[in-house]
Amino acid sequence: MPIPTAVELTETAARRARLLQTIGAQGIAIVPAAREVIRNRDSHYKFRQDSDFWYLTGFNEPDALAVLAPGRKEGAFLLFTRPRDKAREIWDGRRAGPEGAVSDYGADQGFVIDQFETMLPKLLAGRTQIFYTLGEHPQWDAKLTATVREIREVSRRGPDAPSSFVSLDTTLHEQRLIKTPAELQLIRKACEVSAAAHVRAMRATKPGCWEWQVAAEIHNEFEQNEMEPGYGSIVGGGDNACILHYKENEAQLRDGDLLLIDAGGEYRGYTADITRTFPVNGKYSGAQKEVYEVVLAAQKAAIAELKPGISSARPHEEATRALTEGLVALGLLKGDVTELIATEKHRQFYMHGTGHWLGLDVHDVGRYKLEGRPRPFQSGMVMTVEPGLYIAPDTAGIDPRFLGIGIRIEDDVLVTDAGPEVLTGGVPKDVAEVEAAMRA
Repeated sequence: MPIPTAVELTETAARRARLLQTIGAQGIAIVPAAREVIRNRDSHYKFRQDSDFWYLTGFNEPDALAVLAPGRKEGAFLLFTRPRDKAREIWDGRRAGPEGAVSDYGADQGFVIDQFETMLPKLLAGRTQIFYTLGEHPQWDAKLTATVREIREVSRRGPDAPSSFVSLDTTLHEQRLIKTPAELQLIRKACEVSAAAHVRAMRATKPGCWEWQVAAEIHNEFEQNEMEPGYGSIVGGGDNACILHYKENEAQLRDGDLLLIDAGGEYRGYTADITRTFPVNGKYSGAQKEVYEVVLAAQKAAIAELKPGISSARPHEEATRALTEGLVALGLLKGDVTELIATEKHRQFYMHGTGHWLGLDVHDVGRYKLEGRPRPFQSGMVMTVEPGLYIAPDTAGIDPRFLGIGIRIEDDVLVTDAGPEVLTGGVPKDVAEVEAAMRA
C-alpha cells in the first residue's frame, strides 16, 4: 500500500490517542506487525498486515513493532522497523526504515527492530500494565515475559516491574468496533466496487462457462480499482452452493442451476462481504424462486432490526423465524414454528448465524455479548446480514424439486441513528431485478 495520506495520518494519530487514554499513564502497549509467511520453498504468500497494527500505524511492512508509552518525554509513539538495506530493497522493494517511520508515518521516534530487545527493560520500567495479547505472536511472548521476570528480580533496587499483561482485545478491539467517518469512507468504497463486481459477474454468467471464469471477472473488477479479495471468493454452482465454504471454483455451470457467489473486495485494509445467488440461465425456476423468496424475506426482516439500542441478537432471531415459517410453507419442515426453532429443526437447512461485524477483518473484532447478554447496537457499527437455506442433494423425504438448491443473500449494513443503511445496495436482489440485470 502507498504511504498514508495526510488524512490517514491524522486518523491513525487519533486512534493512538484514544488508546493511550484508555491504557492510562502507567500502562504501555506493544503491538507487533505481521510476519511474512512461506508459501513454498523461498516463495512467500502476498503480505497482509496485522489488522491491529495497521489500524494504529498505517505501516505496511513485516517484522515491525509499535510501542505506545504514555508520558514518555521523547514521545509516546515508537516504531521499530527493518533497517534500510539497499541490496534487499533491489530484490524485495523499498523499506521505510527508522527515518521513514518518523517522516512518513508520524512516529515520535524510529528504531531498527533489533534494538527493541535492548530497549525493552527501560521501556517497561515503572509501568504497571503491559497491553499486549499473549499467544498471538510467540516470537515476542518469550522476550516480553523474560524481561518482566528480570525487572521483578531487581525491582527492590529500582523501578517497579509491570504487575500484569492486559489483552488488547479488551481495549483496542472495542475501539475498532465503532467505525469513524474516515473508516466508513473506505468501507463504502470497498462496498461500491464489490457491488459492481457482483453485477459484472451476473452479466458474464452463461450456461457452459466455468466457476473460475466468473471468479476472474470479479477479481478483475477489484484489480481495476486498486483492490484485492478480502477473503477467498466462493463461486459455487448447482450442488456446490450447498457447501458453505466452497473454494474450489472449478466446476462448469449448467443450464438450470443456481450460482452462489460470496465475494468482497478489500480497499486499504477494509473489506466488503457480499453474497448473491442467481440463475445461470437468467431465469429462476419455480422451486428456486420459492426458496429464494423465503431467504429474501428473512434478510429484509433481519436488516430492519439493525437500529441503535436493539439487541444484536435480534437479526438472527428474526431471520430464523422467517426462514422456519418459509420451510413449513414449502413443506420442508412440519410442525409448530416456535417448537421447530426451540428444537433446532431448522438447522438442517440453516446451520450458520445471520451476521458478523465487518471492517478491517471480514469477521471483524468486537464482542457480541456484554456481561453475558447480547450487546445492543450502536451507531457506527457495521454488520453483515446473510441468511440462507441449503437443501443438500441427498436430503431424504422431501419434494425432489428442491434438492440441490443452496441460496444465501448477504449485504453489509451500517447502523445509524436514522436506521439501517445498506452499503451494498448496488447489487440487485429482488427476483425481477436480478433477472433484468442478467439480461442487460
